[in-house]
Amino acid sequence: MSVQPSVSRENRAARVLVVDDSALVRRVLTAELGRDPGLTVVGSAPDPYVARDMILSHQPDVLTLDIEMPRMDGITFLRKLMRHHPLPVVVVSSLTPQGGELAMEALDAGAVEVMCKPSSAFSIEEATEELCFKVKAAATVRVKAIHKPVGGPSHPIARSMTKTTHKVVAIGASTGGTQALQRVLTKMPPNSPGIVIVQHMPEHFTRSFAERLNNICAITVKEAETGDIVSPGKALIAPGNFHMTLRRSGAQYLVDVRSGPLVGRHRPSVNVLFKSVAKYAGKNAVGALLTGMGNDGAEGLRLMKEQGAETIAEDETTCVVYGMPREAVKLGAVNHVAPLDKITDKILALV
Repeated sequence: MSVQPSVSRENRAARVLVVDDSALVRRVLTAELGRDPGLTVVGSAPDPYVARDMILSHQPDVLTLDIEMPRMDGITFLRKLMRHHPLPVVVVSSLTPQGGELAMEALDAGAVEVMCKPSSAFSIEEATEELCFKVKAAATVRVKAIHKPVGGPSHPIARSMTKTTHKVVAIGASTGGTQALQRVLTKMPPNSPGIVIVQHMPEHFTRSFAERLNNICAITVKEAETGDIVSPGKALIAPGNFHMTLRRSGAQYLVDVRSGPLVGRHRPSVNVLFKSVAKYAGKNAVGALLTGMGNDGAEGLRLMKEQGAETIAEDETTCVVYGMPREAVKLGAVNHVAPLDKITDKILALV
């Protein structure tokens, strides 16, 4: 069978395959995407098995993919696709607050973008415009195969060096955390290890919070930006309404700041930060979970501990709300428990 030469993507509409188990959603997405002159919907599939055959026969440039589907979930399909036939994928799913974790899994598995299905007719027009933009942008991405085992552990595989010169301290806090962080950071010496922080706080508040801390601390404190280096004597605070993750370039640690779905009702999420620290810093890290309501950070702290990091939880006696630290202790994620006025000393002793 001869293969006809393809037309350059710059000179034709991007070819889209819609994958969703709902006939209504397939019909709506097909109609809405088809209205954009930059897109051509080449078909729709109710599950990954049908999608697999349609990918081979229709050669789409990009997929829209639901997560909750029969026969094979979207995350498993995404991992298989990235290994054997990598394509740009935009995940479109009805992500509940509890399902926000799935969005992070999808990005880790290779999705280019993740967005929520509109929850009401009122938001369909705005969501459609956003989806068309994301799909067209995704179609231009060159995706490479991801060579990792399918069906392996869902938690991040460590990509940390056994030992690095600089250590990383990751701190998470929520209710009562602004005062707690001030007490911890003002005791840090100028040569303290690099610190990354998630404090649940609205957008625009974190910059003034960081500036205030910077004026009273011996270390530099700033609101994080993508590409900031995690270095001794510096603390980076995740901006309100943005997730912050750690990555490594050689032996150097940097942060990425990005938007994305709420994770456990939070953006920024302590779990998102801690999981990336587990992945890229491993035993070169110390994690501390301070006062806060709920359970954000407990699972991430457990993963840090599993990867060899030392972990600390604030003692109940000094917590404004003994929620997040308690959940971490219950999960077996904590090596050390300390009152607030001893947290800094414990961190420094461990690094």
